[in-house]
Amino acid sequence: MRSEVFGWTGERVPVLGQGTWRMEGDQRAEVVLALRAGLDAGMTHVDTAELYGSGEVESIVGEAIAGRRDQVFLVSKVVPSNASRTGTVEACERSLQRLRTDRLDLYLLHWPGSHPLGDTIAALEELVAAGKILRWGVSNFDADELEEAQRIAGQRRIACNQVLYHLEERAIEHRVAPWCAAHDVALVGYSPFGAGAFPGPRSAGGRALAAIAAARGATPRQVALAFLTRAPHLFAIPKSSQVAHVKDNAGAADLVLTGAELAALDAAFPRGPAPRGVPML
Repeated sequence: MRSEVFGWTGERVPVLGQGTWRMEGDQRAEVVLALRAGLDAGMTHVDTAELYGSGEVESIVGEAIAGRRDQVFLVSKVVPSNASRTGTVEACERSLQRLRTDRLDLYLLHWPGSHPLGDTIAALEELVAAGKILRWGVSNFDADELEEAQRIAGQRRIACNQVLYHLEERAIEHRVAPWCAAHDVALVGYSPFGAGAFPGPRSAGGRALAAIAAARGATPRQVALAFLTRAPHLFAIPKSSQVAHVKDNAGAADLVLTGAELAALDAAFPRGPAPRGVPML
C-alpha cells in the first residue's frame, strides 16, 4: 500500500484509507469484516466522527480495530455544536470511550460553526498537550477559513483539511488544494465516488475511465481513486461495507497514472468555475 508523508507532520499515512459515513445503516458484522479486510490490505487510515449514527459508527470502528489499534491512523471529528472550549474536550473523551482507545492520531472540527474558532483551537491544543490527540485539523474549510485558522493557531498546526472531492466535484482544486499544498497541509478527499451514481459507461467520463482501466488492467473505480491521489499531499477515504469492494479500492493505491491519462480524465471531468466556499454533503 503506497503511503505519503501527511503534510508537515512527518507521519507516513496510506494514500487510501477507509471512510465510515452512514455505516450505521449497514449490517454490523459485515461492516466489521470489511474494515478489518481494509486493515489487512494496508488501508490503516480509518476515519469516523461522533456525528455518524450519533456515535454508533465510532463504536463499530472500535470493535473492528480491537487488538490492532497500534496499526491504525485513527481519525474522528467533533461536530461544530459541541466545539466550544469545554465541549470539544468532552466530545473527544466520549469518542475515545466509544472507540476503545486512549488517543486519536487526528481530531478534526467537522465544519466551521458558531463557536469562536479560537476557543475550539485552544481546546484542540489542550487535547494535544494531554496526549488525547496527537494532532488536529479541520474539515470542509475553504481557503479563507483555512487562513483564519492558521492566523489563530500559527504555522504547522493544521495537519489536514478533509473535503468533498470526486471526479465530478473538483471545486477544491481552484483555491483549497493549492492553499493546502503551499502550506504543507494534507488534503483528504471524502466521498471519492460521489454521493450519487458513479459515472456510467455511456457518459464521456465513464468512457474515459473505462478506456484507461482496460489499458491498465484495473477497474474504473481504481482509476478514479488514482486520479484523486495523484499528488503527494492528496489522500482519499472511500467508504465500503463489503469486503470485495474494500479489496477493489485497495488495488488503486499503487496505480500511478501517466500524464496522458491524467490529461484525458481532466478533459472528461472539467472542474468548472471557482465556487464560493466549498461544496459539502
